[in-house]
Amino acid sequence: MTDLDWMHAALAGARPRAVGALLRYFRDLDTAEEAFQEASLRALTHWPRQGPPRDPAAWLILVGRNVALDAGRRSRRETPLPPDEVLSDLDDAEAALTERLDESHYRDDILRLLFICCHPDLPATQQIALALRIVSGLSVRRIARAFLVGETAMEQRITRAKARVAQARVPFEAPGPVERAERVAAVAAMLYLVFNEGYSADRESSPARAPLCDEAIRLGRLLLRLFPAEPEIMGLVALMLLQHARAAARFSPDGSVVLLDAQDRRLWDGRMIAEGLALLDKAMRHRAPGPYQVQAAIAALHARSPAAEETDWAQIDRLYATLEIMQGSPVVTLNRAVAVAKLRGPAEALALIEPLAPRLSGYFYFFGVKGALLSQLGRSDEARTAFDRAIALATTAAEAAHIRQHLDRLRG
Repeated sequence: MTDLDWMHAALAGARPRAVGALLRYFRDLDTAEEAFQEASLRALTHWPRQGPPRDPAAWLILVGRNVALDAGRRSRRETPLPPDEVLSDLDDAEAALTERLDESHYRDDILRLLFICCHPDLPATQQIALALRIVSGLSVRRIARAFLVGETAMEQRITRAKARVAQARVPFEAPGPVERAERVAAVAAMLYLVFNEGYSADRESSPARAPLCDEAIRLGRLLLRLFPAEPEIMGLVALMLLQHARAAARFSPDGSVVLLDAQDRRLWDGRMIAEGLALLDKAMRHRAPGPYQVQAAIAALHARSPAAEETDWAQIDRLYATLEIMQGSPVVTLNRAVAVAKLRGPAEALALIEPLAPRLSGYFYFFGVKGALLSQLGRSDEARTAFDRAIALATTAAEAAHIRQHLDRLRG
């Protein structure tokens, strides 16, 4: 890994903690973001010369805090001083700030930041988009791709969310137990999107994006400590663990994608799988099923299968059918089609996904699955058309290379 790769990975991993602490100090989203960005720019200048700090997050907090304080001082020089009687009652604000820094708890800062971004005054879509932008620092383009919407629309959504937080005068404190329970669903959804952003990275970009998976799992465990009896949080953490356990087997040495059926299961992380399965079993004992538990159960069936040919596709099909009822979406149906193809053949699977075309016209995986099904049916010309569209929509080199392998087989 180059110095630049390491620094980008460190900045991505430190961002939630640093922005959370800066938000607690300055109680303003824009100030916290700007302070972090300035600190990041200085890190790119200083770290190559001085070496990496022992704690990148603490370094960024200190530098960001000082940048914001300096900016405040410059602004105050241009503002008339308040009356003497007010000045005489002021404490040493900077000393108190330093004391709060020394006593800060990064996990509390992150949790507070999550709840601020997922405040109930915001619509759910704005909550998640704002949290992805503020907490994880994802670009607007990548967030838009996660939501299957246009970049301009997502930019407007995030801008409106920031404005609404400012207008609502949201208290920058961690909420109480009742309010936390109301917000936990939005926070869970945001964490899973953050996880997916890291999980979807190709081999080339994974050194910088992989920390998102670890961060989402870490925050999920933190939520689980706050809500130890909530089965859906158990299901969420189990799902992320079971998926992340396959990370080492998902790419070949040349960087190409290795599909689940072809993965070397000896490379899967056994400890992570064991933790995920234990959490899922604990969640299921509550007898309160939810979407995350169902998805975790699907991942668990793959994890428990010693070989791809022993996978219980019938049970996976039933679980996806359940998920369609709980949380129906075209992507869920697209995933179910893979199980249907294994059980009842590509023709029935193709019939299942054809109605999804208008809603998934910009989705890479739709055309990849469609091309594969058409290829199995011997409809080579139509398969090539679908694969060509998939390549045009690919967002990583690994995705495009995988589809080209299908095209090469068709030509062969």
